[in-house]
Amino acid sequence: MPRPRRLRRVSFRPEVTYFKPTGVPLRELEETVLTVDEFEALRLVDLEGMEQGDAAKKMDISQPTLNRLLSSARKKAAEALVKGTAIRVEGGHYRVAGRRRGAGGPRWQR
Repeated sequence: MPRPRRLRRVSFRPEVTYFKPTGVPLRELEETVLTVDEFEALRLVDLEGMEQGDAAKKMDISQPTLNRLLSSARKKAAEALVKGTAIRVEGGHYRVAGRRRGAGGPRWQR
């Protein structure tokens, strides 16, 4: 039996969760789904410039797990850019940092 998956800690849920190429109606686009934890890995390493080990600690996961999230996110982003698909940010296995149970909604998402 596999070990239970550890929730990835994210600092916030993204406010903008949909990106699409301009000039193409939404109904004509395919979607690429980027999970919230993949989005957080991209944000910490590629935008904030954190080392992978530090980003992994911040997300409360191992460095190899962060590397897998980052590789998956980069591949999805590259695919969306090259193929012109929309990117939707949703789902994943995470919890929002700093929120306590009962403090306004669910603490984690699957």
